[in-house]
Amino acid sequence: MKDVSLIDKNFKIETKIGKNDIRFYNVLCEPFRVYGVIYENGCFRRMPEKAAKTISEGVYALHTNTAGGRVRFKTDSAYVAVNVKMNSVGKMGHFTLAGSAGFDMYVKEEKERHISSFIPPISVTTEYESVAELGNTDMKEITINFPLYSDVSELYIGVSESSAVLAPEPYKTQAPIVFYGSSITQGGCASRPGNAYTAVVARELECDHINLGFSGSALAEDEMARYIAELDMCAFVFDYDHNAPSLEHLEMTHEKMFKTIRAEHPSIPIVIMSRPKYTTWWYEDKCSEIIKMTYRNAVAAGDKNVYFLDGRASMAIAENEGTVDGCHPNDLGFASMARAVIEILRRKR
Repeated sequence: MKDVSLIDKNFKIETKIGKNDIRFYNVLCEPFRVYGVIYENGCFRRMPEKAAKTISEGVYALHTNTAGGRVRFKTDSAYVAVNVKMNSVGKMGHFTLAGSAGFDMYVKEEKERHISSFIPPISVTTEYESVAELGNTDMKEITINFPLYSDVSELYIGVSESSAVLAPEPYKTQAPIVFYGSSITQGGCASRPGNAYTAVVARELECDHINLGFSGSALAEDEMARYIAELDMCAFVFDYDHNAPSLEHLEMTHEKMFKTIRAEHPSIPIVIMSRPKYTTWWYEDKCSEIIKMTYRNAVAAGDKNVYFLDGRASMAIAENEGTVDGCHPNDLGFASMARAVIEILRRKR
């Protein structure tokens, strides 16, 4: 591919990475493929800015967090570097910076496996760069996951100037799985982006995905339901009762959202989840019953491709060791959730 910096000097990337032969490419250019996010008005977004504005202040504030974003390509470079510019950096006491603001990298062999992470320095404010050694010059298909809780305005990939950069193979399933929910869906508090349960599910099923988790702001608004219903998708997974302000709100919105999605997607699998928690109290049990009623009513109406996943069952592997703070899953909790969802989506109906 042509190095754009040779044409336009404004694209030249200054770097302190100690590689004499490094060349950087903008991920928005061919042959890179960006998934899970769009680029609009100077930054990456999980949904169009106009749509986010119609839903809520919380969704608007969080829609530029790049959870679920990925860039994919092939290269025979012995190393891969990132140079990233960010409009905001998520820093929290209970969340690793590698997860909230870092990138991680997978190489496709028989399946994708984690190779390295691009971890920002603790002092990061608006930009950083990092390099990962790959150990050989074989042609490799690379996936780099974007941060879960930070806003990325620019991303450049650095490889050896003598190496090839090619387009990746398409996903086995190109229509995405769409996930909707709370901070848990967004990925809090995975140690790195690829460990969020949404990423694990899609990677295992070799499928594209869109992460519409909105920390503290998943309220199943009519505008959000209509937006999701208009998306192309192969499956829909939703869990937002952590964010519902009351049992009455959950009861008024949950089945309504399901019906809105189902009306536009009459045959796809829909997985209805209650909050992932192994030990629950009475209020959480009430929430689960409301959610399960949506499922029961759908089955009674003849729906053959709807599934209910109880929060206790989704944490069956992790049990009470599956969270950071009694709410947000750690990597063990996300792995437990992912296994339960994968088993459902692999069923033949």
